[in-house]
Amino acid sequence: MSAVPPVRPDLQLTEGYHSPQVDAEVRLNTNESPFGPPEEWRSEFLDALAEVSFHRYPDRPATELRRAVADQHGVTEDEVFCANGSNEVLQCLMLAFGGPGRRALLFEPTYALHSHISRITGTEVLDGGRDDDFQIDPEHAARLLRAEHPDVVFLCSPNNPTGRAEPPATVEAVLGAAPGLVVVDEAYGQFSPWSALELRGAASPGLVVTRTFSKTWAMAGARLGYLVGDPAVVQACEAVVLPYHLSAQTQLAGLLALRHVPEMEARVARISEERGRVEAALHDLPVDTWPSDANFILFRPRDRDADEVWRSLLEQSVLIRNCANWDGLRGCLRVTIGTPEENDRFLNALKESL
Repeated sequence: MSAVPPVRPDLQLTEGYHSPQVDAEVRLNTNESPFGPPEEWRSEFLDALAEVSFHRYPDRPATELRRAVADQHGVTEDEVFCANGSNEVLQCLMLAFGGPGRRALLFEPTYALHSHISRITGTEVLDGGRDDDFQIDPEHAARLLRAEHPDVVFLCSPNNPTGRAEPPATVEAVLGAAPGLVVVDEAYGQFSPWSALELRGAASPGLVVTRTFSKTWAMAGARLGYLVGDPAVVQACEAVVLPYHLSAQTQLAGLLALRHVPEMEARVARISEERGRVEAALHDLPVDTWPSDANFILFRPRDRDADEVWRSLLEQSVLIRNCANWDGLRGCLRVTIGTPEENDRFLNALKESL
């Protein structure tokens, strides 16, 4: 009689990544865009869907989309790999460059999928840590790299969930000491004052920058991400990804979105302005905050239990991310910047909760 075999021993205690999806009038917990895509994009997309040959497989290498992304960043299409969200991009990188006998270095607290994907691909995870301000010491990072020789290094800039972009000096120090790939996850890169793409060149073939359409492009529902890296990295990802993984409609959605750069940039400016307003309001409350270069803010209540504050907010139909029990983030909460009305609801509810 057939039976369900035991799960791989190294995965038996692994919990899948998730964020609570509960009913709330104001949802500020998953760093989505508070605004939908431009109406012009929506009309163009719906019209173009009528021409899609759904009985045929999509363009396997996503040629047009890769060319458009390459044009956006001033690179060639053989330096671009597209996938179903930046998480699939990260998974392909680890399938190609991680695995048993290989190691990945990251700096906790950081994006949970970096360690999660590393572990499910059989890659050993090393934690370099951060200081009390959630910063990476460049000299410490360089010493660690020279001592441990990891195959892949993850940097998240701006770092999720703490918010700050990694300074250029930090990324340069890691690039200078890393023996393998340096993957800079820029899911919130459009909000940042600088991009690691500025460091790409012949002297840094191991630099890989990942991006997503989920945040600033307001397309979290489309699931589209990409990397910019050396052609050899792209070829490796193409070797491990499943065939026809990127649907025709997803390719189409991304291709049309890239025709609306001014609208995207205006949304980034609008959200950044709201972020400044929310930061200023938080400074008047009994909470500790950290500077943010992203579309969210990390804060810690001083005189109230963070779990109680989170529950009180939810009772007022405001949902934010509870990080209070995460390693390195004890007592912390994270709020996504929403519309002005949503931010007002959050601030008023937080005042009552505190």
